[in-house]
Amino acid sequence: MHWTVAAPFINRLNLTQEYWLTKYVPGDRHKFAIVPRSQPLQNWHDRKSKVTGLKDWLIYWQHGMDAVKITRGGIITVFPQLPAVLGMQRRLTRKRFPIIAWLFNVGTCSTGIRCQFAKASLDNIDSFIVHTKRERDIYHEWLGIPKERFEFVPFHEKEIPITHQENTEQPFITALGSAHRDFPSFFTAVSKLNLPTVVASGKRALEGIDIPPNVQTPFGISKAECWRLSQEARINVVPLLPNSQVTAAGQVTIVEAMQMGRAVIATRCHGAEDYIQHGETGLLVEPNSVDELTQAIEMLWNNADLRNRLGQAAQRYAKDNFSCESSGAALGKILDKVADSYNTY
Repeated sequence: MHWTVAAPFINRLNLTQEYWLTKYVPGDRHKFAIVPRSQPLQNWHDRKSKVTGLKDWLIYWQHGMDAVKITRGGIITVFPQLPAVLGMQRRLTRKRFPIIAWLFNVGTCSTGIRCQFAKASLDNIDSFIVHTKRERDIYHEWLGIPKERFEFVPFHEKEIPITHQENTEQPFITALGSAHRDFPSFFTAVSKLNLPTVVASGKRALEGIDIPPNVQTPFGISKAECWRLSQEARINVVPLLPNSQVTAAGQVTIVEAMQMGRAVIATRCHGAEDYIQHGETGLLVEPNSVDELTQAIEMLWNNADLRNRLGQAAQRYAKDNFSCESSGAALGKILDKVADSYNTY
């Protein structure tokens, strides 16, 4: 079957270099064409608002129209905005084509008129791919869509080059990322232990929080610089703030750290437990527990054998479960199932 891929991070400038998962789908049953976004997607950390504004929705609408115009089979989307606009466009055009919504993560489930719009636009999406198991229940209850249409596939990431070694002369802890981070608890823990710490996050995530003197907070650094921090750090920590309204958070940072063979500590919430097996590929601590977080950091800081064992196991697990190859295989099975339901080859 022929599939058109519409991903917001693929635009006219990087179209020739970006192929997403298309080259990793096994076999030759499915063919792919990528329709680019008209302009680059703004970095999440640089956005002034957490919600998608009217200007962005217009860009998504045009991107969806471009996909509908060229599709010769089905459409695969990435991120939640495109399946919403495509669902509406399919209603308006009355065209019958399958839509697969990959990386369907809405952050928080809206209420009121936004919720009604979501239900109306997403009702006929054929398959939603989510990256935490709990999201299947959350979206089923929120949208009233049958649970079997939501499939869990772990978040994937391209292989990250290992260009730096752990800094053993000036060891430090690092915490990367912004979404729903529990920096107050984390800062209390590292302040108690008085350990050198580097936090690479957005200004909005740290706004109004007292920064301890042993913590550095570089802003505006590149992805490569974040990877360097992760590789040089003795411990990677992903402290998460529990919130029943939040669907998922922290998966990108966790997957990247595990791919790079780093010892990771994460809060047991928002689906982190779908990625880290406690005591085997990392450590999980309970939400809001400064004592557990402090103890976990202190234990890993002082135990090189444990850090190395967890890091090596994490890297092996990530290679088997969070790679482009594993996600491509999962996508292929989903495409087969949807194509069979449409009786199209």
